[in-house]
Amino acid sequence: MNHQSRIKRAAVAAALSAACLSLGTVATPASAAVTVTFVQPESYRDLPFSPIDREHVLRDMGEHFAKLEKALPPGQDLKIDVLDFDMAGRLVPNFRATQDLRVLRGGADWPHMKVRYTLSANGQVITSGEDQLSDMAYLDRINRYSDGDTLRYEKRMVDDWFNKKFAANGK
Repeated sequence: MNHQSRIKRAAVAAALSAACLSLGTVATPASAAVTVTFVQPESYRDLPFSPIDREHVLRDMGEHFAKLEKALPPGQDLKIDVLDFDMAGRLVPNFRATQDLRVLRGGADWPHMKVRYTLSANGQVITSGEDQLSDMAYLDRINRYSDGDTLRYEKRMVDDWFNKKFAANGK
């Protein structure tokens, strides 16, 4: 089994549609893209015990990161390496069922993620660095994600980080 999970969205090279004008054609700029790499996920602090559940969590989180590209200005690319991931709550083995239980207490069990990022446009780096994402008040805040979403606290944490760090860049 490949332990390196990678979800990648390639940027659309150029818009195929162009407006025909008397002086020639005009093309729209390339779309934005977010590329996510989960670096050594087997060493992450807190993911489900089951390999299938771990893969599901990483795939779901990667898809969430990819959706953020809509908030980037056209032509900008964001590369994110997830270096560590600690989900909200603590995982408790459940011997009576097929899935383990995640217990949320609101204490020192908040979600945490360490990321390295590079934002670029036209091959030029705009900004890069490493950040520690966390949401210590994860149970005390309104969450737009449903109770059925097992990553609702982690997604909100990523959204908060992304909006503070990148969304304002192009707006």
